[in-house]
Amino acid sequence: MTLPATPLPTRPIGQSAISAISFGCMNLSHAYDVPPSEEDGARVLNRALDLGVTHLDSAALYGGGGSERLLNKAVSHRRKDYYLASKCVLDQIDGNRVLDGRPETIAGSLERSLQRLGTDYIDLYYLHRLDKNVPIEESMGAMVRAKEAGKIGAIGLSEMSAETLRRAHAVHPITAMQSEYSPWVRNPEVAVLDACAQLGVAFVAFSPLARGFLAGSITSNDFVAGDIRIPMPRFQEPNFSVNLKLAARFNALAADLDISPAQLSLAWVLARGPHIIAIPGTRTIPHLEDNLGAASVTLSPETIAAIDAIFAPGAVAGPRYNAAVQAQIDTELLPEEMAQA
Repeated sequence: MTLPATPLPTRPIGQSAISAISFGCMNLSHAYDVPPSEEDGARVLNRALDLGVTHLDSAALYGGGGSERLLNKAVSHRRKDYYLASKCVLDQIDGNRVLDGRPETIAGSLERSLQRLGTDYIDLYYLHRLDKNVPIEESMGAMVRAKEAGKIGAIGLSEMSAETLRRAHAVHPITAMQSEYSPWVRNPEVAVLDACAQLGVAFVAFSPLARGFLAGSITSNDFVAGDIRIPMPRFQEPNFSVNLKLAARFNALAADLDISPAQLSLAWVLARGPHIIAIPGTRTIPHLEDNLGAASVTLSPETIAAIDAIFAPGAVAGPRYNAAVQAQIDTELLPEEMAQA
């Protein structure tokens, strides 16, 4: 896909080059705090494209399809301006969250996504999670057939291990691996970051601002009902108070550099490798503009070392997910997480 010129730096994803800082669409429809109105969400998306963002990342799960419908309504008239990604396997059916990697389910999910998006083609389609009841090769077979039918362009994986990546890649080349990555979530460094570099797979970092924790705005864990951070151990006491002290040190470092904490976090993520693309999400245009300002930030080795010292192994209190959610995740655990298991 040939995308328009962008003032933002670009990085390769398959045969395309997209903005190194792109846009994750999840919190325009659910997850954090109160979602914006449809009109405000549309304004954020269009402003992102105006500023040079050339990749919008959605999923069937987000808002029970609401994210895909918003993209259709808000920016389908600008379809040539962005690389479109969405996901399957995780879905919301009849109000219930479903994890199903069977080929027939993937095929049905794709048809529903195409309809919601108002398109006949998705540039990058991810397996959102590994369904441990279905061999990855079977799920990949459905993705390959979708590509052969001309419904998707590239195949991606999300929240999966280096071992699963290699098994999937043996069926068909994987274009992108998406996983959580930020100064306080370092799991990709165990194996999958290197595996992506070795295989020529782009690594798409979601939650590069640590679910808002490294954006300088969270001082309380008094979240609104339904916020997905409520059951996350790192946002619960006594862990939360410990982690706030880490955030205070991080915020002070950003202030010393005369940049925002969000810019510091994003610049750190992008500095970890040339194959990494960051997809922060936001509900507001000021935060969007601040995030994109990270594209012009270059961190010194001393600053990177200072960040790594703040978030040294074992410094962050609490696991990333509770036990029930972690059971659905295929990513590698850190040594300290394995000790807690």
